[in-house]
Amino acid sequence: MLKYWVRSPMATDDRTISERAEKLDTIAAVLPIERRDELAELLTDQDIETLKHLVNEGMGENTLRALTSDLAYLQAWCLASTGKSLPWPAPEALLLKFVAHHLWDAERRRDDPGHGMPQDVDRLLRDQGFLKSLGPHAPDTVRRRLASLSTLTKWRGVAGEFASPALKQAIRLAVRATPRPRKRKSAKAVTGDVLAKLLASCGSNSLRDLRDRAILMVAFASGGRRRSEIAGLRKEQLTQEPPIERQDGPPLPSLSIHLGRTKTSGADHDEIVYLTGRPVEALNAWMKAASIKSGSIFRKIDRWGNLSPRPLDPKSVNDVVKHRAALAGLDPAEFSAHGLRSGYLTEAANRGIPLPEAMEQSRHRSVQQASSYYNSATRRSGRAARLL
Repeated sequence: MLKYWVRSPMATDDRTISERAEKLDTIAAVLPIERRDELAELLTDQDIETLKHLVNEGMGENTLRALTSDLAYLQAWCLASTGKSLPWPAPEALLLKFVAHHLWDAERRRDDPGHGMPQDVDRLLRDQGFLKSLGPHAPDTVRRRLASLSTLTKWRGVAGEFASPALKQAIRLAVRATPRPRKRKSAKAVTGDVLAKLLASCGSNSLRDLRDRAILMVAFASGGRRRSEIAGLRKEQLTQEPPIERQDGPPLPSLSIHLGRTKTSGADHDEIVYLTGRPVEALNAWMKAASIKSGSIFRKIDRWGNLSPRPLDPKSVNDVVKHRAALAGLDPAEFSAHGLRSGYLTEAANRGIPLPEAMEQSRHRSVQQASSYYNSATRRSGRAARLL
């Protein structure tokens, strides 16, 4: 919960805030609803109308969620740094100020406290929960937030200064002055051996163990699904498939997962992935124990072990991975939900599965991105790395 807010000039009336909160309820399925009241106080009426319009246009949930998060941050930053709501369109000077506040040189700041984001703005955003880590932002984060602002500006029917040569040059110079090594979303991939350790911590028949075991197995075996896809998975997306016959044992259970539109799919493309064997058994065991007949599959469990009708949020999937890593004696800081995605491709490489076949399951569209995980395994153990 935020300690206090710099209120938008248009958000000082309690009735207005209440009305905005009711409007946000209509798009709650694709917004972080636990922050609904905070968003209602921070965003303007026009902001909420823009978000509603994007929902009606059929924009993907992940994209809309990211746009909402970026819009909330931009509004909070603008209020903290100028005392006014974000103008539409944002003038070039404000965009340059945003870059200067977020991409700065840590060495220079030691000698010049005025360099980078002013301390009062930093303190306010940190108290509000918008800033957590120390130091300048990652360049990709700054670019993404400016891209989100550009997208929202276009949807409002106005032109911005996002192609300004001065803005592009400012970003280039700031990135060059503050080099940062690129880090993976998960420091370590959750490969087969690591996954086995995480699953070993789910050994009982408690609801929590059954749920977490199903989450880990389904997320990994379905191609390394994104945490938002796992958190949003519904019973209606599952279709039982004919068992897979095999010569050396009984048939293996099989089902398909209809992902619908994903982060990388086209607007009219229905993505489908398949589960076979143990992951299907783990998922069925969870749904039977939790009496999941319809709706959200993975749901919250309170501290007393009671099942909630509310679905997990994407962050909880990340928490499950870290919690199980800690129980397995691993460093939870080294693993995240994204490690299941990178781990799937790394494990596929370790087992000699061709990259195109692995991508059919992971649903990566970019060979370059997929091969960045895949090649790490093959290059490390390949002949080119063993010339001596």
